[in-house]
Amino acid sequence: MAGGWARDGAVQDQIDASIQDELARMKTRSGPVGDSLTHCAECEEEIPEARRRAIPGVKLCIDCMQERDASFKARPGFNRRGSKDSQLK
Repeated sequence: MAGGWARDGAVQDQIDASIQDELARMKTRSGPVGDSLTHCAECEEEIPEARRRAIPGVKLCIDCMQERDASFKARPGFNRRGSKDSQLK
């Protein structure tokens, strides 16, 4: 049940659209591609052969990748489509 001027099912349509947007964003995001580096792009340490074979296109050693993963901050996942603030701008 929608309220105000919205039609019935509008909220679910917004949720579905947000999910489809996120799925599309994730599909376009790809992993490493191309030739693997023999040495890390950040610390210049040698990347083990097993890692280069396991992950084609790898650019970072395990230590640098773990550091980068630890500092990763997920983006906020709120629905801009349904935000009243976004409609006022």
